[in-house]
Amino acid sequence: MSPEVVGVGEILIDFVSTEPVSYVEASTFQKCFGGAPMNTLVGVSRLGVSSGAITAVGGDPFGRFLILELERNGVDTSQVKVKRKARTTITFVANEPETGERTFLFYREPWISGTADSLLEPDDIDYNYIAGARILHVSGFALSRNPSRKAVFRAVEYAREAGVRVSFDPTLRTDVWSSTRTLRRTYLRILRLSDVATFSREEAEFILGTADPELAARKALSYGVDLVGVKLGSEGSMLMTGDGAKLYAPAFKVRAVDTTGAGDGWNAGLLVGLCRGWNLEDCIKVANAVGALVVTRRGAITALPYREELNRFLEEHGVDFRV
Repeated sequence: MSPEVVGVGEILIDFVSTEPVSYVEASTFQKCFGGAPMNTLVGVSRLGVSSGAITAVGGDPFGRFLILELERNGVDTSQVKVKRKARTTITFVANEPETGERTFLFYREPWISGTADSLLEPDDIDYNYIAGARILHVSGFALSRNPSRKAVFRAVEYAREAGVRVSFDPTLRTDVWSSTRTLRRTYLRILRLSDVATFSREEAEFILGTADPELAARKALSYGVDLVGVKLGSEGSMLMTGDGAKLYAPAFKVRAVDTTGAGDGWNAGLLVGLCRGWNLEDCIKVANAVGALVVTRRGAITALPYREELNRFLEEHGVDFRV
Protein backbone atom coordinates (compact mmCIF):
# COMPACT_ATOMS: atom_id res chain seq x y z
CA MET A 1 0.00 0.00 0.00
CA SER A 2 1.10 3.54 -0.71
CA PRO A 3 1.45 6.09 2.09
CA GLU A 4 -1.09 8.90 2.40
CA VAL A 5 1.43 11.64 1.60
CA VAL A 6 4.15 11.07 -1.00
CA GLY A 7 6.88 13.67 -1.42
CA VAL A 8 9.10 14.12 -4.46
CA GLY A 9 12.11 16.42 -4.63
CA GLU A 10 15.47 17.23 -3.13
CA ILE A 11 17.21 15.59 -0.21
CA LEU A 12 20.52 16.88 1.10
CA ILE A 13 22.82 17.48 4.04
CA ASP A 14 22.56 20.87 5.75
CA PHE A 15 25.76 21.93 7.49
CA VAL A 16 24.41 24.57 9.87
CA SER A 17 26.75 27.04 11.56
CA THR A 18 26.68 26.61 15.34
CA GLU A 19 27.44 30.32 15.81
CA PRO A 20 25.53 33.47 14.67
CA VAL A 21 28.44 34.66 12.56
CA SER A 22 29.35 34.93 8.89
CA TYR A 23 30.73 32.04 6.85
CA VAL A 24 34.18 33.61 7.00
CA GLU A 25 34.15 33.63 10.81
CA ALA A 26 32.24 30.37 11.40
CA SER A 27 34.44 27.55 12.65
CA THR A 28 31.94 24.77 13.37
CA PHE A 29 29.03 23.42 11.34
CA GLN A 30 26.53 20.81 12.54
CA LYS A 31 25.50 18.06 10.13
CA CYS A 32 21.71 18.01 9.75
CA PHE A 33 19.14 16.21 7.62
CA GLY A 34 17.80 18.53 4.92
CA GLY A 35 15.66 18.96 1.82
CA ALA A 36 12.33 20.79 2.06
CA PRO A 37 9.92 18.06 0.86
CA MET A 38 11.72 15.43 2.94
CA ASN A 39 11.57 17.61 6.06
CA THR A 40 7.83 17.88 5.48
CA LEU A 41 7.50 14.10 5.14
CA VAL A 42 9.25 13.62 8.48
CA GLY A 43 6.86 16.12 10.06
CA VAL A 44 3.85 14.34 8.57
CA SER A 45 5.04 10.96 9.81
CA ARG A 46 5.70 12.21 13.35
CA LEU A 47 2.12 13.45 13.51
CA GLY A 48 0.73 10.04 12.68
CA VAL A 49 0.08 10.23 8.92
CA SER A 50 1.97 7.79 6.70
CA SER A 51 4.47 9.29 4.26
CA GLY A 52 6.90 8.11 1.60
CA ALA A 53 9.83 9.66 -0.28
CA ILE A 54 10.64 9.73 -3.98
CA THR A 55 14.15 11.12 -4.30
CA ALA A 56 17.79 10.22 -4.97
CA VAL A 57 20.91 10.13 -2.80
CA GLY A 58 24.53 9.48 -3.63
CA GLY A 59 26.34 6.23 -3.07
CA ASP A 60 28.24 7.72 -0.15
CA PRO A 61 28.02 7.91 3.67
CA PHE A 62 25.86 11.04 3.51
CA GLY A 63 23.34 9.21 1.34
CA ARG A 64 23.21 6.33 3.82
CA PHE A 65 22.74 8.80 6.67
CA LEU A 66 19.77 10.44 4.93
CA ILE A 67 18.06 7.12 4.22
CA LEU A 68 18.55 6.01 7.82
CA GLU A 69 17.09 9.28 9.09
CA LEU A 70 14.02 8.84 6.92
CA GLU A 71 13.57 5.29 8.14
CA ARG A 72 14.13 6.27 11.77
CA ASN A 73 11.31 8.78 11.39
CA GLY A 74 8.88 6.31 9.84
CA VAL A 75 9.11 7.60 6.25
CA ASP A 76 8.91 4.85 3.61
CA THR A 77 12.17 4.73 1.64
CA SER A 78 11.26 2.02 -0.87
CA GLN A 79 11.28 4.63 -3.67
CA VAL A 80 14.58 6.31 -2.75
CA LYS A 81 17.14 5.72 -5.49
CA VAL A 82 20.88 5.46 -4.80
CA LYS A 83 22.96 7.02 -7.57
CA ARG A 84 26.18 5.05 -7.11
CA LYS A 85 28.33 7.32 -9.26
CA ALA A 86 27.10 10.61 -7.75
CA ARG A 87 27.64 12.47 -4.50
CA THR A 88 24.85 13.49 -2.16
CA THR A 89 24.00 17.18 -2.35
CA ILE A 90 25.22 19.35 0.53
CA THR A 91 24.65 22.93 1.58
CA PHE A 92 26.07 25.23 4.24
CA VAL A 93 23.69 27.40 6.25
CA ALA A 94 24.55 30.49 8.30
CA ASN A 95 22.87 33.60 9.65
CA GLU A 96 24.51 36.74 8.39
CA PRO A 97 25.18 38.90 11.49
CA GLU A 98 24.33 42.19 9.78
CA THR A 99 20.85 41.15 8.66
CA GLY A 100 20.09 38.10 10.80
CA GLU A 101 18.88 36.36 7.63
CA ARG A 102 19.69 32.76 6.76
CA THR A 103 21.88 32.26 3.72
CA PHE A 104 22.67 29.07 1.85
CA LEU A 105 25.78 27.93 -0.02
CA PHE A 106 24.76 25.02 -2.26
CA TYR A 107 27.17 22.37 -3.49
CA ARG A 108 24.94 21.42 -6.40
CA GLU A 109 24.44 22.43 -10.01
CA PRO A 110 25.24 24.94 -11.40
CA TRP A 111 28.15 25.06 -8.93
CA ILE A 112 28.89 21.32 -8.72
CA SER A 113 28.06 18.98 -11.59
CA GLY A 114 25.61 16.11 -11.21
CA THR A 115 24.85 15.69 -7.51
CA ALA A 116 22.39 12.92 -6.74
CA ASP A 117 19.08 14.69 -6.04
CA SER A 118 19.18 16.49 -9.41
CA LEU A 119 19.67 13.14 -11.20
CA LEU A 120 16.25 11.67 -10.36
CA GLU A 121 14.77 10.54 -13.69
CA PRO A 122 11.19 9.86 -14.82
CA ASP A 123 12.06 6.16 -15.18
CA ASP A 124 13.13 6.06 -11.52
CA ILE A 125 9.52 6.58 -10.38
CA ASP A 126 6.92 3.91 -9.69
CA TYR A 127 3.79 5.79 -10.71
CA ASN A 128 1.48 3.25 -9.08
CA TYR A 129 3.05 4.33 -5.78
CA ILE A 130 1.81 7.87 -6.45
CA ALA A 131 -1.63 6.70 -7.55
CA GLY A 132 -2.28 5.15 -4.14
CA ALA A 133 -1.55 8.35 -2.20
CA ARG A 134 -3.95 11.07 -1.07
CA ILE A 135 -1.48 13.95 -1.58
CA LEU A 136 1.65 14.35 -3.72
CA HIS A 137 3.87 17.06 -2.22
CA VAL A 138 6.49 18.60 -4.53
CA SER A 139 9.23 21.20 -4.18
CA GLY A 140 10.15 23.93 -6.61
CA PHE A 141 13.83 23.49 -5.79
CA ALA A 142 13.83 20.14 -7.59
CA LEU A 143 12.55 21.84 -10.74
CA SER A 144 15.75 23.85 -11.17
CA ARG A 145 17.56 21.17 -13.19
CA ASN A 146 16.91 18.25 -15.51
CA PRO A 147 16.40 15.34 -15.33
CA SER A 148 14.75 15.97 -11.94
CA ARG A 149 12.53 18.69 -13.45
CA LYS A 150 11.13 16.21 -15.96
CA ALA A 151 10.66 13.62 -13.22
CA VAL A 152 8.71 16.00 -10.98
CA PHE A 153 6.45 17.19 -13.78
CA ARG A 154 5.75 13.63 -14.86
CA ALA A 155 4.90 12.71 -11.27
CA VAL A 156 2.54 15.69 -10.98
CA GLU A 157 0.83 14.97 -14.28
CA TYR A 158 0.33 11.34 -13.29
CA ALA A 159 -1.02 12.34 -9.88
CA ARG A 160 -3.62 14.57 -11.52
CA GLU A 161 -4.65 11.76 -13.88
CA ALA A 162 -5.04 9.46 -10.87
CA GLY A 163 -7.08 11.96 -8.84
CA VAL A 164 -4.29 12.56 -6.29
CA ARG A 165 -4.17 16.06 -4.80
CA VAL A 166 -0.97 17.98 -5.66
CA SER A 167 0.69 20.22 -3.06
CA PHE A 168 3.39 22.65 -4.23
CA ASP A 169 5.97 24.46 -2.09
CA PRO A 170 8.28 26.80 -4.06
CA THR A 171 11.40 26.40 -1.86
CA LEU A 172 12.78 29.45 -3.65
CA ARG A 173 16.58 29.34 -3.96
CA THR A 174 17.61 31.47 -6.93
CA ASP A 175 21.21 30.28 -6.54
CA VAL A 176 20.44 26.89 -8.14
CA TRP A 177 18.64 28.22 -11.21
CA SER A 178 20.20 29.14 -14.55
CA SER A 179 18.01 32.24 -14.90
CA THR A 180 15.15 34.00 -13.13
CA ARG A 181 13.15 33.86 -16.37
CA THR A 182 13.30 30.05 -16.40
CA LEU A 183 12.50 29.99 -12.68
CA ARG A 184 9.33 32.09 -12.99
CA ARG A 185 8.13 30.31 -16.11
CA THR A 186 8.62 26.90 -14.47
CA TYR A 187 6.90 27.93 -11.23
CA LEU A 188 3.88 29.32 -13.05
CA ARG A 189 3.65 26.07 -15.02
CA ILE A 190 3.62 23.97 -11.83
CA LEU A 191 1.05 26.29 -10.24
CA ARG A 192 -1.37 25.46 -13.03
CA LEU A 193 -1.05 21.79 -12.08
CA SER A 194 -1.36 22.24 -8.30
CA ASP A 195 -4.33 21.97 -5.94
CA VAL A 196 -2.53 23.39 -2.90
CA ALA A 197 0.28 25.98 -2.92
CA THR A 198 2.13 27.52 0.01
CA PHE A 199 4.45 30.53 -0.03
CA SER A 200 6.59 32.60 2.26
CA ARG A 201 6.05 36.34 1.88
CA GLU A 202 9.35 36.58 -0.01
CA GLU A 203 8.39 33.75 -2.36
CA ALA A 204 5.02 35.36 -3.03
CA GLU A 205 6.67 38.65 -3.94
CA PHE A 206 9.24 37.03 -6.23
CA ILE A 207 6.90 34.62 -8.01
CA LEU A 208 3.55 36.43 -7.91
CA GLY A 209 4.75 40.04 -7.90
CA THR A 210 3.32 41.13 -4.56
CA ALA A 211 4.18 40.75 -0.87
CA ASP A 212 0.57 41.43 0.10
CA PRO A 213 -0.66 38.00 1.23
CA GLU A 214 -4.25 38.45 0.05
CA LEU A 215 -3.27 39.75 -3.37
CA ALA A 216 -0.70 36.98 -3.73
CA ALA A 217 -3.23 34.33 -2.75
CA ARG A 218 -5.80 35.63 -5.24
CA LYS A 219 -3.21 35.60 -7.99
CA ALA A 220 -2.21 32.01 -7.17
CA LEU A 221 -5.88 31.00 -7.12
CA SER A 222 -6.28 32.49 -10.60
CA TYR A 223 -3.94 29.77 -11.89
CA GLY A 224 -6.38 27.11 -10.73
CA VAL A 225 -5.05 26.36 -7.24
CA ASP A 226 -7.81 25.43 -4.76
CA LEU A 227 -6.06 26.33 -1.48
CA VAL A 228 -3.27 28.87 -0.91
CA GLY A 229 -1.22 29.33 2.24
CA VAL A 230 1.03 32.32 2.91
CA LYS A 231 3.54 31.99 5.77
CA LEU A 232 4.21 35.34 7.46
CA GLY A 233 6.86 34.45 10.01
CA SER A 234 6.36 36.24 13.33
CA GLU A 235 3.02 37.57 12.05
CA GLY A 236 1.51 34.09 11.64
CA SER A 237 -0.04 32.85 8.41
CA MET A 238 -3.02 33.04 6.09
CA LEU A 239 -5.14 30.53 4.17
CA MET A 240 -7.42 31.34 1.24
CA THR A 241 -9.61 29.03 -0.82
CA GLY A 242 -10.99 29.22 -4.32
CA ASP A 243 -14.53 29.69 -3.01
CA GLY A 244 -13.58 32.87 -1.15
CA ALA A 245 -12.86 31.63 2.37
CA LYS A 246 -10.01 33.52 4.06
CA LEU A 247 -8.42 32.98 7.44
CA TYR A 248 -5.54 34.60 9.34
CA ALA A 249 -3.96 33.07 12.46
CA PRO A 250 -1.30 34.68 14.69
CA ALA A 251 2.06 33.08 15.35
CA PHE A 252 2.80 31.30 18.61
CA LYS A 253 5.43 33.06 20.71
CA VAL A 254 8.59 30.98 21.18
CA ARG A 255 12.32 31.63 21.53
CA ALA A 256 13.76 31.20 18.03
CA VAL A 257 17.13 29.46 17.73
CA ASP A 258 17.18 28.52 14.04
CA THR A 259 14.45 29.18 11.48
CA THR A 260 15.68 26.51 9.04
CA GLY A 261 12.79 24.19 8.17
CA ALA A 262 10.05 26.23 9.84
CA GLY A 263 8.10 26.52 6.61
CA ASP A 264 8.50 22.79 5.97
CA GLY A 265 7.06 22.06 9.40
CA TRP A 266 4.18 24.43 8.69
CA ASN A 267 3.50 22.49 5.48
CA ALA A 268 3.50 19.23 7.44
CA GLY A 269 0.83 20.52 9.82
CA LEU A 270 -1.33 21.69 6.92
CA LEU A 271 -1.02 18.41 4.99
CA VAL A 272 -1.91 16.36 8.06
CA GLY A 273 -5.01 18.52 8.49
CA LEU A 274 -6.01 18.04 4.86
CA CYS A 275 -5.55 14.27 5.13
CA ARG A 276 -7.66 14.20 8.29
CA GLY A 277 -10.39 16.47 6.91
CA TRP A 278 -10.01 19.22 9.52
CA ASN A 279 -11.60 22.62 9.02
CA LEU A 280 -9.35 25.50 7.94
CA GLU A 281 -9.18 27.01 11.43
CA ASP A 282 -7.75 23.83 12.92
CA CYS A 283 -5.41 23.34 9.94
CA ILE A 284 -3.84 26.77 10.29
CA LYS A 285 -3.50 26.59 14.08
CA VAL A 286 -1.71 23.25 13.90
CA ALA A 287 0.48 24.44 11.01
CA ASN A 288 1.51 27.53 13.01
CA ALA A 289 2.22 25.41 16.07
CA VAL A 290 4.46 22.97 14.17
CA GLY A 291 6.34 25.84 12.52
CA ALA A 292 6.85 27.50 15.92
CA LEU A 293 8.27 24.35 17.47
CA VAL A 294 10.74 23.85 14.60
CA VAL A 295 12.54 27.15 15.29
CA THR A 296 13.27 26.25 18.92
CA ARG A 297 16.22 24.00 17.97
CA ARG A 298 18.99 24.02 15.38
CA GLY A 299 18.33 21.95 12.25
CA ALA A 300 15.28 21.48 10.05
CA ILE A 301 13.84 18.31 11.62
CA THR A 302 15.38 18.35 15.10
CA ALA A 303 12.36 19.97 16.76
CA LEU A 304 9.61 18.63 14.49
CA PRO A 305 7.06 17.48 17.06
CA TYR A 306 5.51 14.09 17.61
CA ARG A 307 1.76 14.07 18.13
CA GLU A 308 1.80 14.10 21.94
CA GLU A 309 4.42 16.84 22.07
CA LEU A 310 2.34 18.97 19.73
CA ASN A 311 -0.81 18.34 21.78
CA ARG A 312 0.99 19.49 24.94
CA PHE A 313 2.14 22.64 23.14
CA LEU A 314 -1.38 23.39 21.95
CA GLU A 315 -2.78 22.85 25.45
CA GLU A 316 -0.13 25.10 27.02
CA HIS A 317 -1.09 27.84 24.57
CA GLY A 318 -4.81 27.57 25.24
CA VAL A 319 -5.79 25.83 22.00
CA ASP A 320 -8.71 23.44 22.52
CA PHE A 321 -7.79 20.96 19.79
CA ARG A 322 -5.93 17.66 19.72
CA VAL A 323 -4.16 16.10 16.76
